[in-house]
Amino acid sequence: PASREAIHVETEVIPYALLQRFMKHFPCNTLAPLDRQVARTRAVKSQYELAIMERAGAIHRRALEDLAPALLHQGIARFGTFGSEIVLGQLGFGESSLYPTHFDGPGGCVGLEPAAPVLGSRARKLRKGDLVFVDIGCGMAGYHTDKTMTYTFGGRLPGEAIAMQQRCEAIERQLAAMLRPGAIPSEIYVTVMKGLDAGFLEHFMGLGDRRANFLGHGIGLHVDEPPAIAEGFDDPLEEGMVIALEPKRGVPGVGMVGIENTYLVMPAGGRSITGNSPGLIPAG
Repeated sequence: PASREAIHVETEVIPYALLQRFMKHFPCNTLAPLDRQVARTRAVKSQYELAIMERAGAIHRRALEDLAPALLHQGIARFGTFGSEIVLGQLGFGESSLYPTHFDGPGGCVGLEPAAPVLGSRARKLRKGDLVFVDIGCGMAGYHTDKTMTYTFGGRLPGEAIAMQQRCEAIERQLAAMLRPGAIPSEIYVTVMKGLDAGFLEHFMGLGDRRANFLGHGIGLHVDEPPAIAEGFDDPLEEGMVIALEPKRGVPGVGMVGIENTYLVMPAGGRSITGNSPGLIPAG
């Protein structure tokens, strides 16, 4: 009977207990994954979805480029990866932004406690001369954009940190120019990584051995949607996809520098919907 055939489900996001309750009413012989098909459908946004994300991007740009420098201060950002939903985002002062967490990204945060590496730290408060690292999402009607900005608080960063920031900005521009329909994400990743010298790569996309193995990620209903700009993602990009690019580099003793903006895949290359500020905005 039809009720005994295979049922396809999103295996990455459905808890086992919920699946058991489902099978109690819809018994079947086989469970099979539907994750790839659902992710592929979500990756290409409709005009309705793109309009929402454009609005989110405009809010995001204003919040981090115009308002945050004066405030140095949205809800839960939804992730597809189990256990990764995050309140606000990652915010770190100075070397706190290098602190390792379980989150799959280049930045970090000391956080409230080792078991709660979120928001700020009671022990590591803002000090004059600090680098301020802000990586947060912006939600609008269920859809997200992603953006990272860096600020300097009451002083100037060391020359090495400024140089690393500028290298990350150049990498973002290189990546954005390659976000065209038909481009292969894994080839974009390999091309960019091969062009970087060993000294820069030492702390690129993290610090030391704790590094993220991607340069960008799809985004929409979840912050972390396929495709990623990483090895193993070999399906070509399509117009209507939205990709957050985030080249970042750790600077020991200083913090995480770099940038992130959310781009639409376009025939002429990626178009940012979250602004174009290079970061390191003076604040305070």
